[in-house]
Amino acid sequence: MSYRTPDTNRLTRRGLIASGVAGGIVAHPLLAMAQNAPGSAPGAGNGAGPGGAEITVDQARTAPIPIAIPSFGPGVGDQMSQVIANDLAGCGLFRPLSAAASAGGAGVPDFNSYKAMGAQAVAQGTTSGSGGAVRVEFRLWNVFTGQQLQGTAYTTSGGNWRRIAHIIADVIYERMLGDKGYFDTRICYVSLAGPRSHAITKLAIMDQDGANARSLTGGEWLVKTPRFHPTRDEIAFMSYANDRPRVYLFDLGSGRQQVLGEFAGISFAPRFSPDGNAVVMSATHGGGSDIYTVELGSGSKRQLTNSGAIDTSPCYSPDGGQIVFNSDRGGSPQLYIMGAGGGDARRISYGSGQYGSPVWSPRGDLIAFTRIGSGGFSIGVMAPDGTGERILTKGFTVESPTFCPNGRVLAYCRQSAAGAGGAGFSSSLAQIDIAGFNERSLDTQGGAQAPAWSPLKG
Repeated sequence: MSYRTPDTNRLTRRGLIASGVAGGIVAHPLLAMAQNAPGSAPGAGNGAGPGGAEITVDQARTAPIPIAIPSFGPGVGDQMSQVIANDLAGCGLFRPLSAAASAGGAGVPDFNSYKAMGAQAVAQGTTSGSGGAVRVEFRLWNVFTGQQLQGTAYTTSGGNWRRIAHIIADVIYERMLGDKGYFDTRICYVSLAGPRSHAITKLAIMDQDGANARSLTGGEWLVKTPRFHPTRDEIAFMSYANDRPRVYLFDLGSGRQQVLGEFAGISFAPRFSPDGNAVVMSATHGGGSDIYTVELGSGSKRQLTNSGAIDTSPCYSPDGGQIVFNSDRGGSPQLYIMGAGGGDARRISYGSGQYGSPVWSPRGDLIAFTRIGSGGFSIGVMAPDGTGERILTKGFTVESPTFCPNGRVLAYCRQSAAGAGGAGFSSSLAQIDIAGFNERSLDTQGGAQAPAWSPLKG
């Protein structure tokens, strides 16, 4: 979890490698302007702590890293530095310093001034451009050693500045903590409007910080459980279109929808395989439901379970070798794991209450779940073998956890008791660190449920 030594020829962002293009953004490395800070020894470590000490995520949870983020310039530059600060503050692992709000500029920073502020790092940038294009030069500095940890120039259209800000926040996160960031991502969810008894539901999507929110469907039919494709701009979800509940694919570029798989009954609870070549889902059969896979290329189906029970909410492990799901085959809904090809399943949940909506962490180390017991709803995590169960949050209704791409944070749906009546909704989205700290609300500008966190943008 420690971050790496400086390498200005390596850009810490998927798809942006040295001199590359991704999503309309051209990125180039900036040569280092290395300078040892006054009083520091040449060759000191490259961490953000005193003397170049390395910092771990666990340490940052206890003592968030103070980082100066001076303005990147007037207009868009001011907005960019604020977005970066908001991203870093929102994860709970950084403490942006407001005293640095107007202390920007190019060149080697005045490290003594930043030391006096208590900063351990400086994120410095400038913006320029004309004709609808913007160029952003960004450098990350270690205040204690005076070394440049990262230097990158980004060029893109003026309307893409928010995305550059998120990418820069991801770079800072990775350089200082050793894990990939997750700020250049989106969250898809079901938006809610109207009285609870006659709710209008729409698929909606937003940046992870709530910006650029928009509806994807018109609200004509009930929709549920959106899930992102791992590499394509595509979502699988359940729709009640034409009063026949089925799983659909939604192309985010064209808006085209198509049914996925033909089943005699209801199909629901879809999730993509890690390689994006198939979708695993449930389909009703008699009085229960079984789990199937549907190949996206051929449309061929394969049945994975035949327990006579309700088997649902399947989710692949990151390596694609196993599937976790919930089933009432033992009398009450519990979590089970089986091989990706089906076969024998083993139970992994043994706490009090009923378990559901399991989701495997991208890191492979945890499975998140919803648990319903005498004390209400809770969201927790456990190891894939069922050990180490921890409850992260409780509430009148908390459900539908989804991991961010680096597996460090969960988003979920929270509903208060006030929303149990017929007049309006109090259903909203929230997020929490997997250690159970930094729980906070996400702004969806209205009722929301069933979040799904995207991979990092390509």
